[in-house]
Amino acid sequence: MLKEYFPNTKIEWKEFPAGPQMLEALSAGSVDIGSVGNTPPIFAQSGDKELRYVAYEQSHPKTQAIITANNNDQIQNLSDLKGKRIALQRGSSAHDLLDKILQNANLKWTDIIPIWLPPADARAAFDKKTIDAWVTWEPYLSVALDTGHAKVLTDSTPFGNSYSFIIANPTFVQKNPLAINQFIQAINDAAYWIVKNPEKALTNYANTIGLDKKITKQVINKRFQPSLIHPINEEVLKSQQKIADRFAQEKLIPKKIDINNVSFQVIP
Repeated sequence: MLKEYFPNTKIEWKEFPAGPQMLEALSAGSVDIGSVGNTPPIFAQSGDKELRYVAYEQSHPKTQAIITANNNDQIQNLSDLKGKRIALQRGSSAHDLLDKILQNANLKWTDIIPIWLPPADARAAFDKKTIDAWVTWEPYLSVALDTGHAKVLTDSTPFGNSYSFIIANPTFVQKNPLAINQFIQAINDAAYWIVKNPEKALTNYANTIGLDKKITKQVINKRFQPSLIHPINEEVLKSQQKIADRFAQEKLIPKKIDINNVSFQVIP
């Protein structure tokens, strides 16, 4: 779809283990536009990284969760997380989910032992049982559950709406403001195509992420149908600001930030 909207543009697809790594590349200018969860841009902005919010997508609550081993009898509910080793990617959407989980369980960060690991390393630690729980997202979540050795303690359902974001490099936005609207249209066309062509979409996605079709289908089924992106609006910015304010209050980020300073309004 992108090639149809940008026929004279060289398009490169780059993969990163998680949002924080992608935003590092974006801030450095080696990526123009990318997709992340709700938390990476907050951490990036608090670290004075250059970025712009340009669009958002509502995240399905089943696409991230905290899991533990099926045979882990020491963790039956969220309060049992006290004193446990919990793996997560620092600055990812898992960071926000775990923060909400701890609040729900009347626990503090000092009550647990956070183990800061990117997804691949966290998966290895989970399989070796050197951690007690893991906060992760798709497709890592479905892969872990498909092995039969993991169970979900909770997903994002109890915590209300959550969003993921299309983030762009400010220089790219300044030079190509109209391209953002075209990008949104292209991504949404692709979302409708996925709904209309489920088998082709399944094959393409399975080949892209290198997983078998069984797991890939589970991942796709956990997305909204279609899963559309929209221009940034005031409601979504307020949601991000609440997370940023909570993180600043809990000293999870080094300073208070104003989300509005890095938002971009799409030109009609």
